[in-house]
Amino acid sequence: MQNLRASDSVARLGGDEFVVLLEETSAPMYVATVAQKLIGALAQGFALAGKEYHVSASIGVSTYPADGETAAGLLKSADIAMYRAKEQGRNTFQFYAAEQNIHTVERLTLESGLRRALERGQLVLHYQPQVETATGRITGVEALVRWQHPELGLLPPASFVAIAEETGLIVPIGQWVLHAACATQRSWREAGLAPLRMSINLSPRQFLHEGLTRDIEMIVRASHADAAHLELEITEGMVMQDPERAVTLLREMRDIGVHIAIDDFGTGHSSLAYLKRFPVDNLKIDRSFIADIPADRGNAAITQAIIAMGHSLELKVIAVQQAPARGADARAARGCRRTRAGGHCALIFASRINRA
Repeated sequence: MQNLRASDSVARLGGDEFVVLLEETSAPMYVATVAQKLIGALAQGFALAGKEYHVSASIGVSTYPADGETAAGLLKSADIAMYRAKEQGRNTFQFYAAEQNIHTVERLTLESGLRRALERGQLVLHYQPQVETATGRITGVEALVRWQHPELGLLPPASFVAIAEETGLIVPIGQWVLHAACATQRSWREAGLAPLRMSINLSPRQFLHEGLTRDIEMIVRASHADAAHLELEITEGMVMQDPERAVTLLREMRDIGVHIAIDDFGTGHSSLAYLKRFPVDNLKIDRSFIADIPADRGNAAITQAIIAMGHSLELKVIAVQQAPARGADARAARGCRRTRAGGHCALIFASRINRA
């Protein structure tokens, strides 16, 4: 390549990864200049089969001996720096920094472990009660996934869901959650418990998955679950990314017999015209409105307006709270059929519901 010297070497590691070895460099500034030139050269585009293509590159840089005294050590440091470049928006370069190592190695370890978690049965479901405001009776539960990591203990979704979304692992994980929740629902029914609605969250990547409705139908049938007591939760932002596709997809889900809820309502700027078209059953008010109600009259007014709007569209409205509603909270949430308790104290195991 014209941007390299005769003494420099280029090798392909595999796939879309390459290594450039620069020998006897005078200063880090020279390395940075070469990295920038390589990115610029790749961005110029090239012709292939009569079409023009452009390639972007994320480059990680490590230097000897500061970042490694062996070839393996230098490659590892460059790899960590490359991931950092991708996190910065791609099509850029980053030098290795020791403080990056802790974060990136932890991330790579979590990603590798998450790929095996499904196979090894390390994922578990906890259930968050949904309570009827008028009677205090539990009318449903929300299935929440946790990772029982063999070394780090019980991990909440915030520790691994973002990685699962980015890598695509969220699709098989979501299928497992649906299957496990359906199996639990069936076991409760067989144990003679009163029917409880089982709510299951769908992630943004799942919602874009082409085989979503087919997977839902197959899992519901295979597990002999009661579709009439299953509720799939999607966020307002997910349906507003492509409203026309969302309308079609939600109708297909409703045809299976499941209920649909829009979660975090009030944060996604949805059009009222589309809201009337979405075949949904429930609206779940974003917790930010409920949490600030005692000190924020504006949030109280918005909450009351959402409740009134939901009822006018013949939808059930659910308020998400950290604790039982009191005072201004209760007055603002008046008209909500159900509340969803928050906090770790509200999480329960399937076995505890069976015993109850």
